[in-house]
Amino acid sequence: MNRDLAWQIVCEFVQSDSLRKHMLSVECAMRAYATHYQQDPNSWGIVGLLHDFDWEIHPTLEQHPRDGAPILRERGLGEEDILTILSHGHYGERVTLRDKALYAVDELTGLITAVTLVRPSKNIADVEVKSIKKKWKDAGFAAGVNRADIEEGCQALAVDLWEFHVPLVLKAMQAEAVALGLTGA
Repeated sequence: MNRDLAWQIVCEFVQSDSLRKHMLSVECAMRAYATHYQQDPNSWGIVGLLHDFDWEIHPTLEQHPRDGAPILRERGLGEEDILTILSHGHYGERVTLRDKALYAVDELTGLITAVTLVRPSKNIADVEVKSIKKKWKDAGFAAGVNRADIEEGCQALAVDLWEFHVPLVLKAMQAEAVALGLTGA
């Protein structure tokens, strides 16, 4: 599947602008991980882009992403890609580096976005790792972000949360600030 078709699927199934931006955030983080692991950034990015495409039609963890998988098969997404998407939703084991990366970046992109949006500038260019670390410690901040999932993902990838993972994802999101709507008020 190419990126244009993946984006068409997102536009068809996702009406929420914030959910679309989340999916774009995960896409750019996955591309960064693919580059780090010398893998195909396009296939990793497409998985990131599509990972939550069915959330609005299947908004429970019992349904998502399991019930969206047949739609992706029908649209031509490969089975390995579908297995990665399923693994982020606890349907199947996270075996491959791509599976583990998707699990690790999904929640983190939400935290980084939240940190950005509470800054006076609302510009991700102004966000530093230390800002994210400070908000990480505040359990009431972005309480919906599952920090344990992020830590588990980092452990599975054998990467340090603060020395590698957060900087990599932050840099990837900063590079796509315009598309993510994180360039300021």
